[in-house]
Amino acid sequence: MNSYKFLNFLNNLTGIKENLIPDPYLWGGGYHELKDEGYLNVHADFNMHPKLKLNRRINLLIYLNKNWEENYGGSLELWDKEMKTCVKKIIPIFNRVVIFNTNDFSYHGNPEKIRHPEKISRKSIALYYYSNGRPKTEINEEIAHSTLFQKRPNSQDKASVKTVYKKLFGKFYIKKKLSE
Repeated sequence: MNSYKFLNFLNNLTGIKENLIPDPYLWGGGYHELKDEGYLNVHADFNMHPKLKLNRRINLLIYLNKNWEENYGGSLELWDKEMKTCVKKIIPIFNRVVIFNTNDFSYHGNPEKIRHPEKISRKSIALYYYSNGRPKTEINEEIAHSTLFQKRPNSQDKASVKTVYKKLFGKFYIKKKLSE
């Protein structure tokens, strides 16, 4: 998944012009598991790798759930830029791969709790890909930020604290927490 051939495939598939770079540290990636009643609110991902200082561009998710049914919950939801509508729900079935661009408004999550009758967890592998720079149209501000959680319309989702990192110079940043 980190070979030149695969990275070239991802560049062609997504239309990203900048060379994609895999994450050797798996920062936030790797094996993910949500147990019964687990969920992940809708959000836009952190935008800058904390060690490499590269722009996060692609999420690749591989689901490992045999015989998973939609009523078990845990579907990946992809939301529009304005957070008004869920445009796609993806059931996390075995061997399904989901690839999507990440930017400051690529809102996604699995906000409905896992309710598997046998209390079997939802499992996936997450791989993230980066580039050195990105188009200005894909960012709200030129500052590094942590995960940006969003409240779905007419939901009981909780707002969260947003952490932003403003670049001072070179690889030096100042960290700020903003209440939402």
